[in-house]
Amino acid sequence: MRAFKQFVRFGWEQALACLFPVVIFASLAITKVIPLPFLPRYDWLLIICLLMQWWMVKSGLETRDELKVITVFHLIGLTLEIFKVHMGSWSYPEEGYFKIFGVPLYSGFMYASVASYLCQAWRRLKIELVKWPPFWAVAALAAAIYLNFFTHHYWIDVRWWLSGLVIIVFWQSWVLYEVGGTRYRMPLTLSFVLIGFFIWIAENIATFFGAWKYPNQTDAWNLVHLGKVSSWLLLVIVSFLIVATLKQVKGKSFARLDSSVSNRNCTSNNL
Repeated sequence: MRAFKQFVRFGWEQALACLFPVVIFASLAITKVIPLPFLPRYDWLLIICLLMQWWMVKSGLETRDELKVITVFHLIGLTLEIFKVHMGSWSYPEEGYFKIFGVPLYSGFMYASVASYLCQAWRRLKIELVKWPPFWAVAALAAAIYLNFFTHHYWIDVRWWLSGLVIIVFWQSWVLYEVGGTRYRMPLTLSFVLIGFFIWIAENIATFFGAWKYPNQTDAWNLVHLGKVSSWLLLVIVSFLIVATLKQVKGKSFARLDSSVSNRNCTSNNL
């Protein structure tokens, strides 16, 4: 019975952490069924995403530091989208005023929503990382994974080699999280796989509602190829590595600040 309650608590916390992605998917569904006036659908989606982002910061669900991280992800995602659309990997066939090189600006929020989920889950589940690899290894791996999304169009696709490197680099790493006052742990690589799989499910929902289209979905919707899980898995890893690194840096900064304050208090007491 307790296990079931813990599972429900965990699901509830995950649902709250997914608030931004849920709003995006709901908006995709609603604007597909009920066309909105005055502006093309893609532009309404951009307005909804901007309003949602403003509300999350205003309500305190996201901090300004987290907003900075999410903005970085928006730019990273938009850059990737522009390149992929140019290479014909997928397309945005509908009209829109706010499009850059055929890519609607709202698309960057789909990547930003992944960062939003990670930031929210980090805080809600009180995540801690055990045996986190050195910064140089994490930074080099994240850069290599991101670059492969571009270079594989001109050179060999090394995603499976990179996946192997992920297992090697994070073999001893664990993620600790809290549910209902109880601490649990999970191998970090397993958490990558689970998040990547659920994002693949979300991708099927998004393409069904016309967020974008793959070449095999031009005439009719088809299930997104299961091989895309590997792409999302690697993208999730990049997202997680960036968020985790920033959290680690921020945590060390606070630790140094607390240490400095404690030292000053001790000096003052001695005086």
